Amino acid sequence: MKIECVNTVVLSIALALASQGVKAEEPVAQFSGESAGNTAEFTVESPWLMDWLVSGDPGQYEVVDVALINAVTGAYEGVAIKTKTAGNGVRLFEQAGRYYFRVDASMMKWNIKVVQLTPQEAEQYKPKTQKSVLDK
Repeated sequence: MKIECVNTVVLSIALALASQGVKAEEPVAQFSGESAGNTAEFTVESPWLMDWLVSGDPGQYEVVDVALINAVTGAYEGVAIKTKTAGNGVRLFEQAGRYYFRVDASMMKWNIKVVQLTPQEAEQYKPKTQKSVLDK
């Protein structure tokens, strides 16, 4: 149910932007696997999106850690995903560059899609701040 909900939201946003004459999200790379390893390198401009899905059999020890690595310097850029349960989500990145993902997976299947966004599309993925009752 959760997977369908996120995909529906992403599809709705893409269709809304396309109808406004804005370039739709552009897929850059897609990776999948069931074990540890490094993905192929990919190059992106800012902003970009990581759309991920992790699945596995319930009851097994499940863990997936995905780190973003700078492909030019080999520098660790930070945690992209860290989960012990099946699920999915999206993560917005604001830096351009050449990267790869270092995946550490145990008993889990994982899929990662890298999507190039326009600044207008990126706004759809930023958290909306809500005014407090105290703010006037």
